[in-house]
Amino acid sequence: MTSRSIFSDQRTQAAMLIAPAIVIYAVFAIYPMIDVVTLSFQRWNGLDATKEFVGFSNYVDIFTKDPVFWGAFRNTVIWTILSTIFPPLVGLLLALGVNQPIFGRNGLRAIFYLPVIIAPIAVATMWRWMYDPFFGLFGQVLTSMGLQSWIQDWLGNRNIALYSAFVAYLWQTVGFSMVLFLAGLQGVSKTLIEAARIDGAGRWKVFRHVTFPALKPTITIVLVLAIISSLKAFDIIYGLTGGGPAQSTQMLALWAFTQSMQIFDFGRGSAISVVLLLITLSVVIPYLRWTRKSEENEE
Repeated sequence: MTSRSIFSDQRTQAAMLIAPAIVIYAVFAIYPMIDVVTLSFQRWNGLDATKEFVGFSNYVDIFTKDPVFWGAFRNTVIWTILSTIFPPLVGLLLALGVNQPIFGRNGLRAIFYLPVIIAPIAVATMWRWMYDPFFGLFGQVLTSMGLQSWIQDWLGNRNIALYSAFVAYLWQTVGFSMVLFLAGLQGVSKTLIEAARIDGAGRWKVFRHVTFPALKPTITIVLVLAIISSLKAFDIIYGLTGGGPAQSTQMLALWAFTQSMQIFDFGRGSAISVVLLLITLSVVIPYLRWTRKSEENEE
């Protein structure tokens, strides 16, 4: 086989096109992941030239001796549950709204998507000012409405700080879900919708029996991305509360960063990261397998 015929082969061309992406992914994703797993079995302060192998000691320490780990785990679970419900739900409602032939819908789409392109740390700074109980926007609005008693230390009260931070996260991420659902709505058969309306189906029945089944692949993508994004939540928490007050908004991703970059215990920080990775895989993989089986059964 000549070199010309080799390069004309479709499989060879495909391999050549995808090879650079695979190399980049291996260098910047797979290798660091393997390195973190390896480091989780070692003790290293980030400065010494040598690393001490300690086996499962780091895992035992975070599970039994770390006073913050389980609180961060609880907060991460709560955050993930909220993130898989509200951003997709609100995003779907917004997508259904701006998908209608209304005046200025393109402008509304841009406005709703705008927070997504803002850096999370900038969003955190903006919302921290709005949450200020003395000079913030929410305090001023409540004062103008005569509801001063409703003003809270939104980020300083350990009972509501996590949920206050989630509102800012919701504001930033809902536009991304909206765009994905808008893309999914473009694939819904207009013929089926018109046929359902001719048969006398109202908006709810059209959505339930035509639109919603067609959106199932999009819903799967949105939920998977929401789960992954929520489990690694870091920037906005770091900018809003730094994990406080009293670790009430501490998350696993932030605690792994704190252990590594502030306490200089890279072994424990890596162990927390590995636990977070395993949690992500244990949630996402079964969900994907379940959705695939559901689609196969429907076919």
